[in-house]
Amino acid sequence: MQVRDQSNYHSPETDNLKPVKPLDLAQIDSVSELLAAMADASFGARRLGQAASVLESMVRDPDCFTVLTLSGAMTVAKMGLVIVEMIERGYVDAIISTGALMTHGLVETQGRHHYKYAEGMDDKTLYERGYNRVYDTLEPESNLDEAEKLVSRVLRRNDLPEVLSSRSLTQLVGRELAESQPGARGPLPAAYARDVPILIPAFTDSEMGLDFSVNNHRRQRNGLAPLPYDPFLDLDFYLEQIKQTKRLGIFTIGGGVPRNYAQQVGPYAEIMAHRLGEKEVEPIRFQYGVRICPDPSHLGGLSGCTYSEGVSWGKFVPESDGGRYAEVLTDATIAWPLVVKAVMERAPRKAGMK
Repeated sequence: MQVRDQSNYHSPETDNLKPVKPLDLAQIDSVSELLAAMADASFGARRLGQAASVLESMVRDPDCFTVLTLSGAMTVAKMGLVIVEMIERGYVDAIISTGALMTHGLVETQGRHHYKYAEGMDDKTLYERGYNRVYDTLEPESNLDEAEKLVSRVLRRNDLPEVLSSRSLTQLVGRELAESQPGARGPLPAAYARDVPILIPAFTDSEMGLDFSVNNHRRQRNGLAPLPYDPFLDLDFYLEQIKQTKRLGIFTIGGGVPRNYAQQVGPYAEIMAHRLGEKEVEPIRFQYGVRICPDPSHLGGLSGCTYSEGVSWGKFVPESDGGRYAEVLTDATIAWPLVVKAVMERAPRKAGMK
């Protein structure tokens, strides 16, 4: 190995390199300013600042249709009102979520509570006392019993569609909450009020899905036919919504099924046209993306896969063609509120929002 020839050294300015800057807290008076300054720092701070910048770009682009994907116990972790702010301010146009997350948010909207777990509590004793533990937080089983009563009321309505899907059911539950809990803020009634569809791809993997199944067993015992449910109604509804948009953005908390379901829309349109012999469609690609998730890419799972990897599947616009992405590898309960609050200060409403 040869010693470097100093005559070949470049000037950082000539190479258009941007300097990192000290984080001067004495000059910062808001969350927006904090994240803007962090974008000029290093490591996780820079990623967090970049995430706020990308979300701001989505919010300021009136032609961007933004999908929020949610996994993990975020409503148990008290992030439900962060979702509500994003809905009410027009930051998101569709939500794809786990059913558990929406069920726990329903509980909170009903005015019921989750409780702090104290280190040393015995899980066997918690079970016997009717407490379900989610890491450091407890969900009383009585909360879920009350949620089931509300779902059952919804399923007894006379105006149900002929065939239900997660979108139609979450809309009906949102309406029921808006009518029975006027003024209560929660993801389901907020989405109902703003006509933001909520899709739950793995619907049976949730308390709400189990409630639906229990209701159908109850109907059959009473001599009634079970209510029909078709998840493919959601899939094609989502595709048709996406087809009508000019640009796409995705804001992902965690990963799992909600993330993959949201991102597969481009390949779905592509293979449908190809395999059915239809006219080729314009490629559907996400141009903006923010991912907040602690999973690294080397584990090989979808939750940690990079946006660059998604380019190979035809899901994302390459950065070289104008794609803008930020990936924050940390606990969403730390990063997500900071990102959203910073953008709330910069752009209180979605551009063009009525």
